[in-house]
Parts: sequence; C-alpha cells; structure tokens
Amino acid sequence: MRYLGIDFGTKRVGLALSDEAGAMGFPHSIVPNDSRLLDELTALIEREKVGGIVMGESRNSNGDDNAVMKPARELAKDLEAATGLPVHFEFEAFTTQEASRDFEGERRTGKFLVDASAAAIILTSYLSHN
Repeated sequence: MRYLGIDFGTKRVGLALSDEAGAMGFPHSIVPNDSRLLDELTALIEREKVGGIVMGESRNSNGDDNAVMKPARELAKDLEAATGLPVHFEFEAFTTQEASRDFEGERRTGKFLVDASAAAIILTSYLSHN
C-alpha cells in the first residue's frame, strides 16, 4: 500500500510518497497552504492510489501541541471526510532541521527539498514501526 506523508506548515506543506510496498518514504513535492490545499491533496491521493496518510505531529518543549497543530488537525479531519482514509499522526521533532542538513549551501533548491524531505522523514519514521 502506498502512503502519503505530510509535513504541515502554515505557508507550505511538504509531501512525500512511499514506495508501493509501503516500506520507505521519498520526497515528492510541496504545495502552498492555501484554499486549494484540500483539493490538491485529494487529487494526489486519488492519482497515486494512496491507501494511508501520515501527518507530522508537532509539539512544543512541554509536550503539548504547538500552534501549528490546530490547523493541522483540522486538515486531517477534512482529509478523512474527503477520502475516507484515516490520518495517522507521527511525532516529529526537528525533522526540518534534519532535512536541512542535507541541503546546506544549495540556495536554489532550498525550501522545496527541505519541506518534502521533512515529509519523507516523518513518513519513513511511521513506516518503520507500523
């Protein structure tokens, strides 16, 4: 089964897809976080025959949901309603920083690769224990 990984951000959303066996996540793309987000995600899910969705769960240093989690959880509910697929949350800590290390000094690729790579890290983490 193919999975979609989501690194939710207030401006951009990084996306990753797993291989068809659902063993590992690979960076796919980023999409702007705007009014078309839900439609773009549901179209990708249909086009790629995604059977599972994994979204990063972001928390503050106290372990509580941070500010980005409220809109992320709203998107998860909307995705579940639109696709009939459950959204699984995977704790993410410093995934953007981890992804950034791979692209230091690459100005032209910058945020695209970092956000999509962070989504792949989140997805691969989830797949490694499920």
